[in-house]
Amino acid sequence: MSPAEGTLLFAAAAAAGAVNAVAGGGTLLSFPALLGTGMDAKFANATSTCALWPGQLAGLAGYRKDLAGARPILRVLGVASLLGGAAGAALLSGTGKERFEDLVPFLILFATVLFTVSPWLSKRFLDGAEAGERRPGWKAFLFQFVVSVYGGYFGAGAGILMLGAMAFLGMTDIHRMNGVKLVLAALINGVAVAIFAATGLIQWPVAALMAVGASLGGYLGATFARRIPSGGVRVAVVVIGFTVAAVRGWQRFL
Repeated sequence: MSPAEGTLLFAAAAAAGAVNAVAGGGTLLSFPALLGTGMDAKFANATSTCALWPGQLAGLAGYRKDLAGARPILRVLGVASLLGGAAGAALLSGTGKERFEDLVPFLILFATVLFTVSPWLSKRFLDGAEAGERRPGWKAFLFQFVVSVYGGYFGAGAGILMLGAMAFLGMTDIHRMNGVKLVLAALINGVAVAIFAATGLIQWPVAALMAVGASLGGYLGATFARRIPSGGVRVAVVVIGFTVAAVRGWQRFL
């Protein structure tokens, strides 16, 4: 790894950590940067997950107050995240990623549309209840498990999917939603990193360098997000989601 490559990877990881703290999708910055150095795609995917994980933990520092009273939600969805993240990581370790990559643009697009209309849908179609936080049931558990499988396998856009699910649970404060999302993402990626390490997919020197950048970016991103009005953050999530979907679709199919 040359000094230029090291600088590029550090910067990409810092940007990815900040994006993950705000809306998710940071993998779409770190993963292409690793591919640009000539790293094999499967190793790049695992190394990216390992590098961004400390950034997610650092980002949680900016949301401590927003997580007050969220233990019932985190308890249920946390179990689903651990189980799904392990399943997704095992799937990546044993198979290629070509078929799943074809679905990535469509999954991100769907998740962004879902998040855009979620305030309206949560009032009308969720058991006929008014907006207000509810404890997750088996449907939310299953949805989080499926999202976590994807998160353990590749991960880009998983944060947007989780934000959409939280909106359906009646959560309306975007900062609180981001805090819960980061906890769940840290669980998904934590178990994935353990499996990737056991199967030898992580390039440790590169991961260590990028982890420093991701941690810095995650903390600064979370702090910056707390200073933006909720409406502004919601708009940022939607813009990032549609942009990521378009870029991934262009790269994959055109």
